Amino acid sequence: MRYLERKKQDSENNQEDLINKPISPHIDDNKAILQELLNLCSDAVLREFKMDYQTPLRGLVLYFDGLVMRQQLDEYVMKPLLLELEMRQNSNSIGEQADWLKVMEQQIIAVSEIKRITSFAEIIKHISSGDSVILIDGNTDGLAVATRGWSSRSITTPENELVIFGPKEGFVETLRFNTALMRRRIKSTHFKIEAMVIGEVTQTDVVLCYVDNIAPPGLVAEIRRRLKAIKIDSVLDTNYIQELIMDQKSTIFSQVEHTEKPDRAVAHMLEGRICIMVDGSPMALILPVSFPHYWVAPEDYYIHYIPASLFRMGRFLAFIISLILPALYVAVITYHQEMIPTDLFLTIAASREGVPFPAFIEAFIMELTFEMLREAGLRLPRAVGPAVSIVGALIIGDASVQAGLVSTPMVVVVAFTGIASFVSPSYNAALIMRMARFGFLLAAALLGFLGIIILLILVLIHMASLSSFGMPYLAPFAPLNTQAITDIIIRRPWYKMNRRPYMEGMENQVRQDTSPREESKS
Repeated sequence: MRYLERKKQDSENNQEDLINKPISPHIDDNKAILQELLNLCSDAVLREFKMDYQTPLRGLVLYFDGLVMRQQLDEYVMKPLLLELEMRQNSNSIGEQADWLKVMEQQIIAVSEIKRITSFAEIIKHISSGDSVILIDGNTDGLAVATRGWSSRSITTPENELVIFGPKEGFVETLRFNTALMRRRIKSTHFKIEAMVIGEVTQTDVVLCYVDNIAPPGLVAEIRRRLKAIKIDSVLDTNYIQELIMDQKSTIFSQVEHTEKPDRAVAHMLEGRICIMVDGSPMALILPVSFPHYWVAPEDYYIHYIPASLFRMGRFLAFIISLILPALYVAVITYHQEMIPTDLFLTIAASREGVPFPAFIEAFIMELTFEMLREAGLRLPRAVGPAVSIVGALIIGDASVQAGLVSTPMVVVVAFTGIASFVSPSYNAALIMRMARFGFLLAAALLGFLGIIILLILVLIHMASLSSFGMPYLAPFAPLNTQAITDIIIRRPWYKMNRRPYMEGMENQVRQDTSPREESKS
């Protein structure tokens, strides 16, 4: 056992030593090292070419099958290499001491993006990204040629952020497509996309996007520092990044926002926020964010501000209902029956006759069943998921009432709570509500209204102590910012959005200049 472990360790150390080596001027040495590094990699292709005319020339073309566009590689790389160089040698247009790489880079290869590389680490990085690498005998440099062309999902409407009005495009798993969607919307050189690689094994491409004359420089520098400090073997999704860079990690309250919509990401960046994207994930991270921003839907800014404001206030009401309605029902039934009108109390008492469980157990079972049905609907195939969740809820609810396990008012309360939770435009906020609801339910069962109030105060204190990259988590309510509140509770009309929401360190807060319009009125 120790021998196998030692042999495995020696193999890993040998791989590290080889990958850190510079490219050798001898093509046979390079080929041997590459064969060792790519041992058992059946998708790796090493194509050796050779010409023996006036000047003997040997070279290697290396790529991963499935990551390159084969037609482009054959037409614009291999064909010019094998035909054009031969014709130039026969016509004596290239001297014997010519810099072959320079000739290939500037005159032969008809691909727009070519980069010189000097080490095997760069070779592995480029071929893993879909590039092809060319090595020539007698040269200590190589050429990385952009031939990327793998299969990917086409740009479609995002499934988790559906809108009636506004853009329908959504991010996909290919990072460069996603940055292009944002670049098409911000046609300015101030829009910056900083690239970095995170993950010791996966070598995942991560980009930091912001508008440099709007985003606070201190915020950009702090996020850049946190990203570069990450030391992990793999990054497969944006959530890896989220958990590693958050201010407070041991809390149910998310301090970043997820989005699949490029227009929403751009809107946040134009207010000074930062966008982080990971290759292989269709989700973008938006930060910093405060809790009230979770109730702002992107569609609010694509319709008239009056209905948008009404919808937004309805979302706040739905949030309160989803959070504490079951707890209020349990508190009233258990401790505060005098608050119920007599006729309603008699109706509830009649419906609860024969129910063997107290109100708290009844509510807990129903809420837990509803959450299980919701998760089942998400995990099942799309063709049957919604049907199972809806039919399951109807059958279980009706059967439970008929069996006398739960009362009819409790089914109504849980159903109304579930509908209210679906109103949230943010999955993060809905998840927070679903977890906090059980805490309020327990508090109501222990102390009634007093328990709900105590827990609410504790939650508010905890939220007030949180921050998202320097932004208070309850902003703009705490600390109070009257200007920003007018675009949180209601949707402020565009002709009054003269300034961006203030963030610490922001220098450019002017969104639009209305002075010409005001002068024309006067």
